[in-house]
Amino acid sequence: MNLRGSFIGLLMVGMFLQLQAFSNNSTKSKNKKPNILLINIDDMGWRDVGFMGSEYYETPNIDKLASEGIIFTNAYAAASNCAPSRACMMSGQWPQRHGIYTVGNSERGKSATRKLIPVKNNEYIPDDNILIPEILKKAGYTTCHAGKWHLSDDPLLRGFDVNIGGCHAGNPGSYYPPYKRVPLDAPSEDYYLTNLIMDKTIGFLKSTGDKPFFMYYSPYAVHSPIQPVKKLLPKYKNKPEWNGQNNAKYATMVENLDIQIGRMIDYLKESGKLKNTFILFISDNGGVYRFTKQWPLRAGKGSYYEGGIREPMFVRWPGVIPQGKKIDVPVTNLDVMPTLLHVAGVNVPGGKTIDGRSVLPVIKGARIASRPLFWHFPIYLEGGNIETQDKMFRTRPGSAIRLGDWKLIQYFENNDIELYNLKDDIGEKNNLAESNPEKAKELVKMLESWRTKTGAPVPTELNPDYIEK
Repeated sequence: MNLRGSFIGLLMVGMFLQLQAFSNNSTKSKNKKPNILLINIDDMGWRDVGFMGSEYYETPNIDKLASEGIIFTNAYAAASNCAPSRACMMSGQWPQRHGIYTVGNSERGKSATRKLIPVKNNEYIPDDNILIPEILKKAGYTTCHAGKWHLSDDPLLRGFDVNIGGCHAGNPGSYYPPYKRVPLDAPSEDYYLTNLIMDKTIGFLKSTGDKPFFMYYSPYAVHSPIQPVKKLLPKYKNKPEWNGQNNAKYATMVENLDIQIGRMIDYLKESGKLKNTFILFISDNGGVYRFTKQWPLRAGKGSYYEGGIREPMFVRWPGVIPQGKKIDVPVTNLDVMPTLLHVAGVNVPGGKTIDGRSVLPVIKGARIASRPLFWHFPIYLEGGNIETQDKMFRTRPGSAIRLGDWKLIQYFENNDIELYNLKDDIGEKNNLAESNPEKAKELVKMLESWRTKTGAPVPTELNPDYIEK
């Protein structure tokens, strides 16, 4: 072979090796498990972000992410306050399966105002109830929890490789040092907790290399105490109220949270990891009524009216799901576990009961039969307001169901029934139980059947301390 022939031969071998390497890399890229980023914001209401309509709170980073994915306009939490909602999401199960109905003791409020003895509350998620991080870790994911955990003392014992500030505490003693209940040390005397958690979150993401990660980012913000981010406060002090939203201090916490999420997304983008990352954004319950309004939704956190359980939610997965769409199919945070397992290509462990379903078929345009959504709260939660059932309690013991446009709430004390058509009355102002008894009867029957099937406890024992007015 002459010199020219040798050169051409070597060139062709080189090109072949390059193509083979490209093919191998391409196959490897296609077969690589997607990273999973679950963002669960504490106490953020349905209207507390721009992509859900707020013109008061400024959330440009979150809004941009939402615009690059699919927004769910009828997303719900399976419970109306922190611990039970998080237990439902992490386990994929209704409260009666894990026993967490509220935070702390179920005998909330003054005994003389409680007609029934409430069901006892489980303050810790049972050890034998397998959770999302345990399944994903076994499937090869590097797992990290950042922020509020609230389900046990140590997230590291429930499938997380790394824990950033998580414990059984439901909120920090302070967002400024010392953080008290949160097990993190501040780098300086004025360092805001939300910023510190993001510093460490980005540090974890940098450590993952090419390994697939599951990041559960669940900052304590925007839960109380309401402590403003000082440099952001001036811009909100003179900002006009919008739809009942006018809390400048709370607004700085919302915007700062958005800034921190922007930092995380910037890193993922710069590192090339964002393009292979599935993002699910949601909140754990409605906004706190005295801090933020969700109008036209009624009431807020702790209530089973729409303001207490409807959440902002979107998913983003570039190249896999469409962008810039909205879906009005009702979904719930019970759907988070099956959705994340679907994304990861992981089966539900044998013997594990899942009460939600994956949202990916809906996202991809599949026609899925409608289903009822259920809530069960056999407890009392004090702190009512002008938009709740009464001014003493955000909720009294009862159950609720949504089926199509219809929603019914059944209270156990006196078997009071409230029936609403959400299509015509999203603010739940017109109780149709008397004018449409057939629909009310139909939904009550479905509720009772569901409680029987799932073993949901209903309190019946009368409280001897109760004073009827």
